[in-house]
Amino acid sequence: MSDVSEETPSGHGEPPATPEPFKLPDVARIGLGAPFQWLAGGWADFQRAPLPCLIYGIILAAISAMIAWGLVFSGQFAWVFVLAGGFLIIGPMLAMGLYEAGRQLEAGDSPGFADMALVKGAFRLDLAYLGVALFLIYLLWTRIAQIVYALSTNTLHRTPMDFLAFMFTTPEGLTMAATGTVIGAMIAFLAYMLVVISAPMLLDQRQDVFIATITSIRAVTTNIVPMALWAVIIALLTAIGIATAFFGLIIVFPVIGLASWRAYRALLPGHAGA
Repeated sequence: MSDVSEETPSGHGEPPATPEPFKLPDVARIGLGAPFQWLAGGWADFQRAPLPCLIYGIILAAISAMIAWGLVFSGQFAWVFVLAGGFLIIGPMLAMGLYEAGRQLEAGDSPGFADMALVKGAFRLDLAYLGVALFLIYLLWTRIAQIVYALSTNTLHRTPMDFLAFMFTTPEGLTMAATGTVIGAMIAFLAYMLVVISAPMLLDQRQDVFIATITSIRAVTTNIVPMALWAVIIALLTAIGIATAFFGLIIVFPVIGLASWRAYRALLPGHAGA
């Protein structure tokens, strides 16, 4: 008499597969000195691929300068400050080519400018969603800046000197500057939490935008002090780059972008290309 295998209710002779539980990527804990290590690593990476990084920086600085000077010559000087704040919000999305350069340098390759300008992994719907979210945050910042300015004065300052004199020599201008700085910093930090890890993560991994942004927020909240320090370093270096008539951005922006790739790899070790 032959043995008869017992069938499961599904009729296939095998138990149904149990789906694996959903698990977010593990986030590493870092020390307070990590941001300085990332910055030093970004500078070292810049020196390994100076020409394509310089070209990348020159193009970005030139476009930023043209927009800023266009605002100045059109009598909208106050919007230069809004542009500077917005640069911190959307900057991570402009650094996709630098993340790609960082990935190639980590793998021992030599990135060219074409590799950085045409990043195949950047043409993803999830990255487009992230870009739209950051653009909406930027629009929110511009509307708030308009309200703060309108509530501070009933005079439209059309020349840079008039606006600077108002902002730094009058109580209303000083209040406007302080209020705008605090609100802008809060909005910029919100955007930073959403994008600091998610932008390089979406370029490097086949994750969706929701997992990437949640992971980015977890990376910041898990390491709130060093990540806040990293945000301050980015803001200060960017401010220096802009204050030098955008010439400083030629070097500052590529170094920050390369360092941001190192930050992603340090916070999500073992997840590259997953």
